[in-house]
Amino acid sequence: MGGWIETHRNVVTAWDCDHQGHMNTVRYYEKFDVAGWHMIQRSGARRERLDAEGIGFVDVRMELDFIGEMMANDPFLIESGVERIGDTSFTFRSRMANVNTGGIVARGRCSTVCFDLAKREKKPLPDDIRAGLRALLIADD
Repeated sequence: MGGWIETHRNVVTAWDCDHQGHMNTVRYYEKFDVAGWHMIQRSGARRERLDAEGIGFVDVRMELDFIGEMMANDPFLIESGVERIGDTSFTFRSRMANVNTGGIVARGRCSTVCFDLAKREKKPLPDDIRAGLRALLIADD
């Protein structure tokens, strides 16, 4: 088990906030999506390789639980880890913390499928990417 890794760090901007002054749910999805691409990169699936081999990754399910508020200028950290690896897909979990308080403000789970861009269908995860994902496995908590 590799444990949780940092996948995104930033600060909430005024642009991220809605008319009530807290970060809009659309922005949470955006931040968690960025974290997901970081997970894919950490598995060894670099953009150049994906382009050369015609491989893509598509999210087929994303769940977010909103636990606390984030306001403009709040710094945040997202950590992620792989929960499950299948033949053609993997599921990872992420958690967002307010850096100032250390409190978890959102949790996410995303299922992602390896995709043949030419055939427009799922395909088996390449062995080396599977090994890279295995190194990022986390225990249930």
